[in-house]
Amino acid sequence: MIFKRKLYDKMLEWKKEFDGRTALLIKGARRVGKSTLVEEFAKNEYESYILIDFSIASKEVHALFSDLSDLNYLFLRLQMIYRVNLVERRSVIIFDEVQMQPLARQAIKHLVKDRRYDYMETGSLLSIRKNIKGIVIPSEETRLQLYPLDYEEFRWALGDTVTLPLLLTAYEKMKPLGDDMNRRLLRDFRLYMLVGGMPQAVDAYIETNNLSMVDQVKRNILELYEDDFRKIDATGRAGMLFDAIPAELNKNASRYQVSSVIEGEKEERVREILADMQDSMTVFIAYHANDPGAGLSLHKDPRRYKLFLCDTGLFVTLAFKDRDFTENELYEKLLSDKLSADLGYLYENMVAQMLKTAGNELFYYTFPKETSNHNYEIDFLLARKNKICPLEVKSSGYKTHASLDAFQDKFSFRIWRRYLIYTRDVRKEKDILCLPVYMVPFL
Repeated sequence: MIFKRKLYDKMLEWKKEFDGRTALLIKGARRVGKSTLVEEFAKNEYESYILIDFSIASKEVHALFSDLSDLNYLFLRLQMIYRVNLVERRSVIIFDEVQMQPLARQAIKHLVKDRRYDYMETGSLLSIRKNIKGIVIPSEETRLQLYPLDYEEFRWALGDTVTLPLLLTAYEKMKPLGDDMNRRLLRDFRLYMLVGGMPQAVDAYIETNNLSMVDQVKRNILELYEDDFRKIDATGRAGMLFDAIPAELNKNASRYQVSSVIEGEKEERVREILADMQDSMTVFIAYHANDPGAGLSLHKDPRRYKLFLCDTGLFVTLAFKDRDFTENELYEKLLSDKLSADLGYLYENMVAQMLKTAGNELFYYTFPKETSNHNYEIDFLLARKNKICPLEVKSSGYKTHASLDAFQDKFSFRIWRRYLIYTRDVRKEKDILCLPVYMVPFL
């Protein structure tokens, strides 16, 4: 199925604003739908297009980019090979999996200058960065990131275009929805947590209405990612760090503890691997902000961080990938709202995903309690209006918000708004905005 994606509108803006003066590079994790999106855009917005998939292109096609002295010949050969007639200023050439042919990416500078056609590229950011030795990186690129389907896109895929606009209105007016409506909305949202936003998984759910089939699709995607990690690091450390993300979040520790995943390993020795994992866009990193203020990035601690998966549907499968689907009670528990407290880290990953997809960098903050050896923890910090907004995430209904209160006592002059993210209805308690988890995208 072809799913409606919000990035499409940004692609239209690129086409109109730049009018061929830059190429468009769509980057994202494997299997998030980059190739499908650019081809759909080409079909709808251009008179004709050529799609060059460099992962399967012939040697002849690859060889064409080793000599750009005669662009007329290049375009003539491409039209003959792909049997497509290109029309000046009304056609686009797509370089799919462009990391497989670095010379084609280098050619963008000259192709854009020629101005005959538009150009779009797709690829994994990690692979793109790795395969640049000996080439000149073009500055004539507009770069956009594609993530898994967000919650609104997921509802669109199910034929629902009404829910999110209504939720936005309720959020803006802080208007309670009612317990019955909230329970229904949470049930719908938990389905999104289970299926996730990877297009293949969403398609499998729509086609089969079978979560076992969806789980198998997600397992295949995870295997693909782990194969990629072996290419990053043949020692297997990247794969070990990836596989341990659910377990590390479940510890509720103040940071990801590398030494507990890889015995004797030091933080400094895995930083390059972590950077590669982040570039793959399969994981998100939340850094500890040592001095929480409006300039959060100025105070991030590279030694203290948490790792999250780019897709909570994949997270669910990764957390229990050692069990057969029929033995996995998590799907049933989530759908029936019987999620035990020790599985609350799923909601933390979900909030991280929604915040990141909405364009926020991820930060958190911990500070010691005066009466014990434990810490208060603010799960996420957002910078807004030259101030900060602390978020505390709970996987159940309203209980307490000790961390938010202690943070208020410590940094009241820096705070714009405080948020409690939980599973009950919208409400306001003094200056704390209590929001159901499905409203996080509006923050």
